[in-house]
Amino acid sequence: MSEKPKIHRFTSLRNLATRLRDDLNGGNQDFVLLYAYNGTGKTRLSMEFKDAGKRKNKGQPDTLYFNAFTEDLFSWDNDLEQDKERRLHINTDSKFFKGLKDLALDERIGYYLGRYADFLFDIDYDQWTISFRKGDNAHHIKVSRGEENIFIWCLFMAICERVIDGLETYAWVKYIYIDDPITSLDDNNAIAVASDMAKLLRKAKGRTRPEIVVADGPSEAAIHMPRMVPAPIKAVVSSHHALFFNVVCNELKKDAHKKYLLQRPERGNTYTMRATDDTPFFHHVSMLAELQKAAQGGMLYTYHFNMLRSVLEKTATFFGRDDFSACIHGLEDADLFSRALNLLSHGKYDIYQPSEMVDDNKRLFRQILDAFLQRYEFALPDILESPIKKKARAATP
Repeated sequence: MSEKPKIHRFTSLRNLATRLRDDLNGGNQDFVLLYAYNGTGKTRLSMEFKDAGKRKNKGQPDTLYFNAFTEDLFSWDNDLEQDKERRLHINTDSKFFKGLKDLALDERIGYYLGRYADFLFDIDYDQWTISFRKGDNAHHIKVSRGEENIFIWCLFMAICERVIDGLETYAWVKYIYIDDPITSLDDNNAIAVASDMAKLLRKAKGRTRPEIVVADGPSEAAIHMPRMVPAPIKAVVSSHHALFFNVVCNELKKDAHKKYLLQRPERGNTYTMRATDDTPFFHHVSMLAELQKAAQGGMLYTYHFNMLRSVLEKTATFFGRDDFSACIHGLEDADLFSRALNLLSHGKYDIYQPSEMVDDNKRLFRQILDAFLQRYEFALPDILESPIKKKARAATP
């Protein structure tokens, strides 16, 4: 039996960010891929990674990042008086947009945007605003939040292309950090975004630049034909989206990379990271472990029904079944379980302000979970146990 991957524990995001940088540098990895649920701290980790670069380089950044803060660099003017000309304003104080006017990005933004959406855009570089349109008659429209996010992502991709091309404006970029770029996208676009991003990151990994030669009198041949040397840009990608994450893993599987499951047990101050190189779907098993821990501890919230249904759906898909109910078909009370999951997993529950289940629903949840685990006999990991609990258990005679 193969040895279980080691669980690494970190008491701060700063230490965790240092580990990621060590993987990319001393560990000789091209990419680090993190799977983590919402609320784990992915966005804060991306900023800590960025800040680590500033500390190392005496205030100078080395990381081009895409996360929730990137989206906040844009703000809407909805033209409340006339209700006609709605524009998206660009925060030009950010280093992210340095030299944007001279980069001629419109064509590349349009290339990517055409792959995911059906609206058009115009950038006013004098006013630093963006307006959107659909067809010939609908101008200055207010696009949806998802459409806005995908436009910003396409702009980021276009900037990354210029970084890889070696543009002097972005010569400071040594790393690219991407956190959850696919909010509000359907599965088809999630796959397309993952594939396009992976292609771009592979190109970044293989970047080269002319060798800098310091000599008293370089030859004419050396001036006109400089030797190209490796100048790779390495990347970290984090996501809570299972489909997106698996596509990225498959696209980058031939490159040097690390895959981790990142968790914050019990929403505490400790972070755990477990390598999943040999188990690419480990996060689904981990989700089951989290559900079992919640069921045993009694802290069951309404959103846990959503998580349980998601696991059943993925299990059914693995076995080629059309519906999650196939996973509980034939069990005693199977009809009750199926109706309960249909009814109780459709609410839009907030994991940040969760509502605890009533006692009857807790009892029903445990019955469904136990019946499912007895049928499929998953070997659940102990990744959610704290070191204190492990020591106490080991000390028990």
